Amino acid sequence: MTWTVAPDRFDSPDSTALRRDYYDEVASRYWGRPATAREIDEGLADDGVDRLAPPTGEFVVGRFDGKPAACAGLLLVDADVAELTRVFVRPEFRGTGGGGLLLAAVESAARAFGIRQIRLDTRHDLVEARGLYAKHGYAEVPAFHHRSPYAERWFAKEL
Repeated sequence: MTWTVAPDRFDSPDSTALRRDYYDEVASRYWGRPATAREIDEGLADDGVDRLAPPTGEFVVGRFDGKPAACAGLLLVDADVAELTRVFVRPEFRGTGGGGLLLAAVESAARAFGIRQIRLDTRHDLVEARGLYAKHGYAEVPAFHHRSPYAERWFAKEL
């Protein structure tokens, strides 16, 4: 049982399915009920994912024994700072080390871009994600923006 993590186009079939699953989970948890297909489509429409490709970012997909199982995005903010976004591991693959490998791949991509700090925002209820970030050296920091009504906790890591 092995993981591989590599850059992938944000609009490849595997990336698209993973992004749909990501949005389904975060929306369903937020609303306390299953998200509808229409709500998922609306949430993914014009969500800026096209910026998760060079030269403005990167999108990576994790595969467990060849099966698409996880994803993460990196969005360049300026010459020194990038944001981590759309970090997701399908539930059946959680606890197998994929989350840490995703973060390592994104951090490697950030270094290649010359980035010195990665930051992110998340919600209170996404406790698994918050635990993953803390385990891999991301420290909770004061809010760095308020553009999202869903941002409740902020983390950063110096590279």
